[in-house]
Amino acid sequence: MNLSEKELQEALAKDRTVRQFVVRESHVLFFHTYFPHYIKYPVAEFQKEIFRITEDMSNKLSCIVAFRGSGKSTLITFSYSLWAILGAQQRKFVLIICQTQSQARQQMANIKYELEQNTLLRSDLGPFREETSNDQWAISSLVFQNTGARLTIASIDQSIRGIRHHEHRPDLLILDDIEDVNSVKTIEGRNKLFDWFTREIAPLGDIGTRIMMVGNFLHEDSLVMRLKDKMDKGELKGLYRWFPLIKDGKPLWPEKFDTPEKIEELRQSVVSDLAWRQEYLLENVPRDEQVIRREWIKYYDELPDRSERDEFGYTKHASVRIGIDPAISQQDTADYTAMVPGLLFGDGKDTKVYILPDIVNRRITFPETIDLCKALERKYTEGSKKPTFIVEIGGYQAALPQQLKAEGFKNVQTVHPGSKDKRTRLYLTANMIKEGRILFPRSRVEALLNQMIHFGVEKHDDLSDAFVNLVLSVVQKPPVVPRYIPLY
Repeated sequence: MNLSEKELQEALAKDRTVRQFVVRESHVLFFHTYFPHYIKYPVAEFQKEIFRITEDMSNKLSCIVAFRGSGKSTLITFSYSLWAILGAQQRKFVLIICQTQSQARQQMANIKYELEQNTLLRSDLGPFREETSNDQWAISSLVFQNTGARLTIASIDQSIRGIRHHEHRPDLLILDDIEDVNSVKTIEGRNKLFDWFTREIAPLGDIGTRIMMVGNFLHEDSLVMRLKDKMDKGELKGLYRWFPLIKDGKPLWPEKFDTPEKIEELRQSVVSDLAWRQEYLLENVPRDEQVIRREWIKYYDELPDRSERDEFGYTKHASVRIGIDPAISQQDTADYTAMVPGLLFGDGKDTKVYILPDIVNRRITFPETIDLCKALERKYTEGSKKPTFIVEIGGYQAALPQQLKAEGFKNVQTVHPGSKDKRTRLYLTANMIKEGRILFPRSRVEALLNQMIHFGVEKHDDLSDAFVNLVLSVVQKPPVVPRYIPLY
């Protein structure tokens, strides 16, 4: 600590008026003044950045992903929620949301303890009192008598639609570790949380409301990573910060982990290597059983020119194939009919497959399936060249190719999985994906990629099966274009 900082600390300790003014303007000084018992090690640079983020009101949406034990919840959920009310930002209704009610109760207990037992805090910025009204939030709310503000803590399973404090809608929302391994395990769980955030949480506030999300890296398709993706694409304005324990080979908190031995001691205390790499190093770790990996996926921005010619002057072969995995039963509403179209371009082993964005994954009736096939045939017919439908058969599924042929479809092929299980068949597409012989559009393809990348974990695999049907039709029966070479 340099001299000026020492002098400031001395002034804060001696002069109540100076202290009250300074802590209202600075979150970091508020924390150091009233909660020094939380400071076990010197504050790291990344933690100073977190303080700066909380103080910067221009950030309306901030997502902080940091390693376990980084202090992110202490700085934001605990300290910032109080400073936002008692400091210069003068928030009137702070709402903290945790994943479970037990976590919410623990957070409230920590805050109440400080408000009741922290003599300096009570003397400088009190008085505080607990909500005593009969409304449903009394058990998890605090009212700050001197400011009229309210702090409420809830869990994600509580209905908070339309919640208000007098005339105030929530003007600060803090979401603390609202995801866990189970909630991100399946696409249904991830979609449910994303819908909850977009439908229930984002509309809660008003102009000027801030949303701060703190958490850990649990899944590449988690809520916080979906928000990051939208920020990267310019679809959402916000700030994302990523703080792993080790960055560029150095600890991000050198004041605490000042020797390699301390890092190693922590690593050995974590039973699972997967947990260590995900929750501390914030790495996207492929599971041992993972067939397709995210980093293998390659994208295209434009489809190739179908009039392109090879070195001999011949037009390169181009055709559209549509892999289909029909629902097993018309009565089984748990199944989806999946269709994955692809443009095949090139000849033989040089063939590339450009997955087209008109991907279908719906619960639909048999007649609706036929209508969709007709629509896709119309869209991808060029002159006399029509797309080829690759339909998986087995049981009821055999009815679809039969009906398509009866409806006048000229190009219908059937495939049967035979003795190969789904994982093995998907594995057969891996090399083509890694080599860039299968390319994907940049949008409208995430559901397909999720089923492929998280195969075996996701509840449904219909799109993955349709994709495999398409690709294996290329591998097993590569398109051949006859060459007529003049004799003279």
